[in-house]
Amino acid sequence: MLNLTKKEISERSALRVNPCKTCQPVGAIYAALGVHKCMPHSHGSQGCVSYHRTFLTRHFKEPAIASTSSFTEGASVFGGGSNLRTGVKNVFDIYNPDIIAVHTTCLSETIGDDLNAYIQEMDVPEGKLVIHANTPSYVGSHIFGFYNMMAGFINYLSKSTGKSNGKTAIFPGFVNPGDIKELKKIANYMKVPFTMFPDQSGVMDVPMTGDYSMYPKGGTRIPEIVGLGDCKMVLALGELTSEEPASLLERKCKVPYTLLPLPIGIEATDRFVMELAQLSNEEVPYELEEERGQLVDIMLDAHAYFYNKTVAIFGDPDTVLGLTRMVLEMGMIPKYVLTGTPGDNFVRLAEKIFEQYGVEGCTAKAAGDLFELHQWIKNEKVDLMIGTSYGKSIARVEDIPFVRVGFPILDRYAHSYFPIVGYKGALRLVEKISEALMERQDRTCSDEDFEMVM
Repeated sequence: MLNLTKKEISERSALRVNPCKTCQPVGAIYAALGVHKCMPHSHGSQGCVSYHRTFLTRHFKEPAIASTSSFTEGASVFGGGSNLRTGVKNVFDIYNPDIIAVHTTCLSETIGDDLNAYIQEMDVPEGKLVIHANTPSYVGSHIFGFYNMMAGFINYLSKSTGKSNGKTAIFPGFVNPGDIKELKKIANYMKVPFTMFPDQSGVMDVPMTGDYSMYPKGGTRIPEIVGLGDCKMVLALGELTSEEPASLLERKCKVPYTLLPLPIGIEATDRFVMELAQLSNEEVPYELEEERGQLVDIMLDAHAYFYNKTVAIFGDPDTVLGLTRMVLEMGMIPKYVLTGTPGDNFVRLAEKIFEQYGVEGCTAKAAGDLFELHQWIKNEKVDLMIGTSYGKSIARVEDIPFVRVGFPILDRYAHSYFPIVGYKGALRLVEKISEALMERQDRTCSDEDFEMVM
């Protein structure tokens, strides 16, 4: 690989090499899987949904269900309305979901299928529902697909009766089931009645029982999505993932929202906890104070291994921003911060974090790719990489310690069961980061150095 200057790298605008993202329908399917007894439906070719399901299944090590309109050449020419009507009827007849969440693909978007018109013309069985979201794969990323599908559910289902149900809606962002369970635990500690939407816990982390259930017990119930319009507040977690659906709910049902960073690390978790405390008028319980104190204790104990170490962080935008704040809290320097999801707000928020902590010489980029990140690292190496599985080849070639965090992680197991949010999640991240740095030191120190450490 050639060593290029930053100017030469930035001039490449029409090509992405190893993009740090995937396409919108992947996020749309994951959002739909967070709704109880929902069948995600891909309006496109069979090959598209096969890839999307495989991608999710490899990350979660759980079957990601989804059906398809199975486009052929005829549908590409004459439109996919007939395919969608037949597909929806077959799905209800064979798989019996409560709701079908249809998302578009490149092909259906390019030919201009009007899904709203198709759905209005359908003969949907009584008590069943069909909703849709437009998710063109050639725009944005899986993060766009995720919040577009959330917006689709809100647009079709959420209603305001004019009477508050006393609940707080929590939009968790694009996170793992383990993160959602941690967010629920914190909300329960703070005695805040809530609706989590979407909620993939109990869906993409089900235990082995010997019996397969197509629709596990988890997921946000349809009445809860309808009731989002009567919530008194929305806590939208993830500044670049949850604002769009929260803003839609505010416009449609007049439900105010507070936009918060994904609660990774001390400061961001503190903000989440204090927002909950204001809603409940409750004192922060000792259990949370204990978790926070343990986190601070371990960060201080291992500070010598973190101080001034440079880090390259890549992945989904809100996860990357959360990790950036956290490594700065640990005394590290986020030298390179990159996401494949486009959007100028990512760079603005990252630079605001750099300014807050008074660090200089850090680079942030949206709509970047891992080829570009590799060139940065070759020009100026870092001490640690944090990101998805796709960074492992860079870490191996450049001999850099690597911590897998985010989506997707394809070559490790059990990660989706454990949180990275909250104080417990931060404690796990501190453990993983310290182990990676200390293992590197163990490999490189001499016998005399090892005896001094011991």
